[in-house]
This record gives sequence, C-alpha cells and structure tokens, in this order.
Amino acid sequence: MTGALLQGVTAAPAHAAPGGSGPYPADYETTLRLYNHTIYSPVSIPSGVTLPIVAWGNGACRADGTWFENILKEFASHGFLVIANGRPGGRGTTDSDMLVDAIDWAVRENTRLGSRFRGRIDTTKVAVMGQSCGGIEAYEVSAEDRRVTTTGIFNSGLMSALDKPMLSRLRAPVGYFIGGPSDIAYSNAMDDWRRLPSTLPAWMGNLDVGHFATYDQPNGGEFGRVGSLWLKWQLKGDQAARAQFVGPNCGLCNTDWDVMQKNLG
Repeated sequence: MTGALLQGVTAAPAHAAPGGSGPYPADYETTLRLYNHTIYSPVSIPSGVTLPIVAWGNGACRADGTWFENILKEFASHGFLVIANGRPGGRGTTDSDMLVDAIDWAVRENTRLGSRFRGRIDTTKVAVMGQSCGGIEAYEVSAEDRRVTTTGIFNSGLMSALDKPMLSRLRAPVGYFIGGPSDIAYSNAMDDWRRLPSTLPAWMGNLDVGHFATYDQPNGGEFGRVGSLWLKWQLKGDQAARAQFVGPNCGLCNTDWDVMQKNLG
C-alpha cells in the first residue's frame, strides 16, 4: 500500500520515556548487528522471564522503526521482544525479508556470548505482524517460514487476486485487527477472511476507527490493548487472554468490537 495510507498519524517523540501498560516498562534500542531495525524490549528483564519474538512491519512499507512506537512499547511491556523494520526515524522502504532478518537475529542473540538477551528469548514462539503494507509483509513470511506461530494483520488485506493463493499456505493462527467499513483495507481483509484455509484458527476484530486506528493514542489505544491480549494468548498461553477471543460469550463479544471466529475451539 502507498505511503498516503498512514499520513496523519501522530509520530511519537524522538525518544520518549519507557512506556507501556504491562508489568515491564519497555524502551527501544538499535544495534549494528541488525542495523536496519529498531528493537523494543523490557528495560529490565526479570529473572525467569523469557521473551517471545514479535517481528513488526510498518504501514506504507516505511523504514521508520519508531513510527509505531506507542503500540510496540505496549507489546514489549507485556514481556515480548519486538523488532520493527527500520531504524528510529528512518527513511526508505522495507520488505518481508526484513522480518525474517529480525527473527534470525533474535535466534542468534539467544545464544550469543555477551548478549543481554542470551538465554532470555523464547525462540519457539514467533509472531509476524504489521499494519497495512506491513500486514502484507507478515502474510508473506507466515506463508513460508515454519517458525511462525501466529500472524497479526492490522488494517491490511491482500489487494491483488494474484496474491490470494498465498492464503492457502497459512498454517499459524491469524488475528485480524481492522478499522471497520471506513478502513480502506476493510474489503480486502474481509475477502481474505473468506478465503482462509477451512481448518485454520482465525479471529477477526473490526473496530470502527478507520485505517489509522488508534496508534497515536497512549499505548496504541484499543489496538494496543487487544493486540497485546492476542500475543499473550498465542505466545504465552495466557488463558485469561484466550477468554477474550473464544466462544459466544468471549470478552470482546458484545463490545464495540465486531468479532468473528474460526476454529478457535
């Protein structure tokens, strides 16, 4: 999708204080070992806590790793290692290979001598997620990389019929976080939903906030809150989080979210 799709989102400060509503205040850093990315994690990782991996693609395929700072700090504050495409304030464009680079780096860091993440990463739990163009990048990786254990599609959907066969190769549970009928990705996302493999676990949530969603709100607003719950369930097995998504009386049912479920039993 084009860069125009996310214009108007308020950028976070150049480097705000550690944040997020979770138990582990989070901040970001960079490293020459993964030069074209921005790494979000708890400032202090408590003993016994391991961090599942979340690789994030930005809207507009934009190589600015702090464009979604609010929501990415929110994710990280719940005990995840979040790696966004692009450096802080970066320019240029991204591609799906950068999400794979992020996962590869995290796996190496878990065993690298001298790494502050040594032995602190759960490399068996991996999410690929992204907004708009970044969601398409996440699709591409999830369809090919067997390490992926869940996919998050935010305000996104495949635009070309030629790309739709990709959906048949998805095997990890997928969560959709869409901005309702006023979201320009809405029709594409709903078409993708209808084309998913018949046995694939999937959740669709629409909140009537449009394509820009709630990313400029503290902690990413509702998209940050619900996205964190999805990660806690999918990557940490949190049963309280699961209850928000599953069943006719799910926590998000009968709220402002318009919810659909497939194979979540």
